[in-house]
Amino acid sequence: MNIHMNTKKHSEMAAHRETITTDMERLVGYGFTSEEIVSLLWLQKWYQAGGSDRIEVVRHWEFLQFLVLNGKLDV
Repeated sequence: MNIHMNTKKHSEMAAHRETITTDMERLVGYGFTSEEIVSLLWLQKWYQAGGSDRIEVVRHWEFLQFLVLNGKLDV
């Protein structure tokens, strides 16, 4: 059993959990429902794992995020 690999994997999982928590808190702050948050996080995971048109969707996601942050899109 490789302790270094287990430690590395554990720290990566902890960092991933922190990112999800931060994303969830941010989405709740923007007024998304729990169902919408689950869908958005699932889509984010799917596209980060290699969705076929990942770049285009990321650009759309960033554009939507920009609109929300600047108050141009009501959520």
